[in-house]
Amino acid sequence: MSRKRQSPPTEVVEADITALTHEGRGLTHIDGKTVFVDGALAGERVRYRYTRIQRHFDEATVVEVLRAAPERVTPQCPHFGLCGGCSLQHLHAGAQIAVKQASLADLLTRIGKVTPSAWLPPVVAESWGYRRKARLGVRYVHKKGRTLVGFRERHSGFLADLSTCAVLHPSIGTRLTALAATLDQLSIREQVPQVEIAVGDAATVLVLRVMQPLSAADEHLLLALAAEEQWRLYVQEGGVETIRPLPGQAVDLYYQFPHLGLQLAFLPHDFTQVNGALNQLMVAQALELLAIQPHEAVLDLFCGLGNFTLPLAQQAARVIGVEGDAGLVARAQANAAHNQLDNVTFYAANLDGSLEHQPWLQERFTVALLDPPRSGAQAVLEVLPRLGVERIVYVSCNPATLARDAAQLVSLGYRLHAAGVMDMFPHTAHVESMALFYRAHELGCD
Repeated sequence: MSRKRQSPPTEVVEADITALTHEGRGLTHIDGKTVFVDGALAGERVRYRYTRIQRHFDEATVVEVLRAAPERVTPQCPHFGLCGGCSLQHLHAGAQIAVKQASLADLLTRIGKVTPSAWLPPVVAESWGYRRKARLGVRYVHKKGRTLVGFRERHSGFLADLSTCAVLHPSIGTRLTALAATLDQLSIREQVPQVEIAVGDAATVLVLRVMQPLSAADEHLLLALAAEEQWRLYVQEGGVETIRPLPGQAVDLYYQFPHLGLQLAFLPHDFTQVNGALNQLMVAQALELLAIQPHEAVLDLFCGLGNFTLPLAQQAARVIGVEGDAGLVARAQANAAHNQLDNVTFYAANLDGSLEHQPWLQERFTVALLDPPRSGAQAVLEVLPRLGVERIVYVSCNPATLARDAAQLVSLGYRLHAAGVMDMFPHTAHVESMALFYRAHELGCD
């Protein structure tokens, strides 16, 4: 028999917040039971109301801040607190970085049992209007009599009623009302569940997921919107292979590394880094840490469409990039050709599975760069010392799996030389980080 969920009490509770969790929630204890409080910061005294009662912990949200932390700021977005897209807008940007660095340090110590010899300075860029990739929900709500476009509400499956978004690229973040108004006029307005955003250096593409075909009148409305907002509109009727531009809407998406003279093309559904300005700084830091010499061979695992591979190829004798998505490999090859780099080779391979019979495993490398998904790079780590890899830069979007993998790399004879955070997702609890590993003998640790 399933356990009946207990209804939260209605009274308001007053408490001191002792810490901020990795998820960006305030932490307190009432009668020995942990309470996670949305909207509260460490050191504050607040009044809160319970939102959920669990067996081992409770959840709540701030009603009033009685004693504010010095780091508290006024959120820039009017929807903060309701929208689940951000969780830390009430915390000063500098303090957000400190929280993320502390989170990384804690996980490396607690999970990985390692501490870097040096901490890298945080990599930061513009904290507003930075988000170039997003998937927004769309829903016609009968009770409201209109269509909503936005992220989900915090801790809810409902769509937040957004008029603007301060972290989305301005080409779309300030125009959500116009988008929602046009979608509301479509004959299939109840058959459009999401819009995917992809912003390049010269164009903003919106991909509408449609469950039924657009009518001629629908297309006319959307093309008028695209012209007015200077967007390019695509539709997706099934899998990603069905994504197509509306008539006259096709555009070449790309982003550039101006200081390197590189231009990388991508498709609207391709994985690219969310924060374009931060990506520039991230790649620059990776190149600086690796200090590649002209005679060296480099292995770039989880290479995507060549975001790190092509900059690496400008410095190394040769680079091999490996990626599980065959479509991204095709784009990477095209990007290398477009940038006239003939010292780079790409392979499609599942880096979470068996690596037997992979041709690149027959080669030797002194340098490796890893940029895995949230699940980490555990399956490929053991091959690195066998390939002769002396230096590794590990780019992580999940500090917990970085910590786990750091422990394995240490067991394989590497040392964690440096680590630090990168603020890829300002105003969220998401922690992006970079770590540099050396083979032990390079540090005199044979």
